Amino acid sequence: MAKRPNDVDTVKITISTTERVRDFLAELVATGLFGKNPAVAAERLITRGIENLIREGTLTSKNRRR
Repeated sequence: MAKRPNDVDTVKITISTTERVRDFLAELVATGLFGKNPAVAAERLITRGIENLIREGTLTSKNRRR
């Protein structure tokens, strides 16, 4: 099944990290659960982390842009 287009506008950011972190991201990609490359795996982990912060109340609607 084809992936649906994202309904939310996206922005590009650049993140610098260590070679070891990139290697960990590549290991996650190899599981088949975190996208097709380390950049997608990083985006998914960032999204999960933000979702967790929202769920625990650290981030609230006052913190988010609309």
